[in-house]
Amino acid sequence: MPFWKNRVLKRKLPRLSPEDKQITSYNVKGPGLSPVFYLYTMKELFPNINPTVKGITLAFLATLGMANVYVFSKAALLEVNYFQFQFYWFGFALVWVLPFLILSGIIKKIPLLRRASFVTLTIIGFLELGAASLLFLSIQLADNPTTISFLSNLTPIFVTLLGIRYLGERFNMVEAIGIILTIGGVILITYTRDTTFGEFFGKGSGWILVSSVFSSISIVTAKSRIKDIHPGILTLNRIVFLFIVALGAMLIRQETFVVTGSAAVNMAIGSMLGPFLTGLAQYSSLRYIEASRSMIIQSTRSLFVLVGAMIYLAILPEMLQLIGGLITIVGVIVMTWGKMKIKRIKAGT
Repeated sequence: MPFWKNRVLKRKLPRLSPEDKQITSYNVKGPGLSPVFYLYTMKELFPNINPTVKGITLAFLATLGMANVYVFSKAALLEVNYFQFQFYWFGFALVWVLPFLILSGIIKKIPLLRRASFVTLTIIGFLELGAASLLFLSIQLADNPTTISFLSNLTPIFVTLLGIRYLGERFNMVEAIGIILTIGGVILITYTRDTTFGEFFGKGSGWILVSSVFSSISIVTAKSRIKDIHPGILTLNRIVFLFIVALGAMLIRQETFVVTGSAAVNMAIGSMLGPFLTGLAQYSSLRYIEASRSMIIQSTRSLFVLVGAMIYLAILPEMLQLIGGLITIVGVIVMTWGKMKIKRIKAGT
């Protein structure tokens, strides 16, 4: 036997942490892992990285992806109507996600899911249908996508409260201060003296708050079953739900499928960064860190949306909205610090 084979056989396998064992449960039966899935697990590429660091990194990748969603979706919605946008946005997303799931072998895990997992996927599908539909309606109605991004910072608050109630996550005074700051920032963003209730929803502000509620419940539900359902399957489930409804709306309303080339490019790029990469990174981060921490990290996307809207769309929020938005970001940073404080107490440091 060649000496190099003998050395490989004698090498001890690394001991796996509970988080890494969770990843191995998704391996596809066969002669080995495909290159795409091998890349995706992060375990083989980064064996010595702390699971918390992995989760934070994935949440930050989701942040960057989602920041681009606000900009590219707003650019596309300036050229196409709401129903055309939904159809092409999630249609392109299917084009991106299906090859990944097929090449990685993840799609073979779908028939092996238990009935309870299919029930969970159905619930998440309907919740994401409401969350995503209202998000893009808000972006379409709002003058500036940055304002909508700032308002969506309420999502970490909802996730934190739901995480305390249903996931056993803890909550302290520092996090309470962060929540108060975030709510105060939202009030500044939405405040105008003469705005009526109808105008509040007509400008997209009200709809993004409802969207945040749907999104929060969906995230907490996904976190509760993340050990049983692969993040890739969760991503596909969301996209399929939204695409089927969008297709039905197009046919019922007899909308034209003809769109401009620039709109198609914006939707193709945005759907790759959003429903595909953001969805995958966000669900994957839930395997390593708390749902509340993942959403708190993602709330910093507002800064990237601000820069993207300024460069790509040449628009800026009003001063009061900008101040309120920055306060919401400070609020979520304070919430993050409070969450880290709990971690240190548990570790006994």
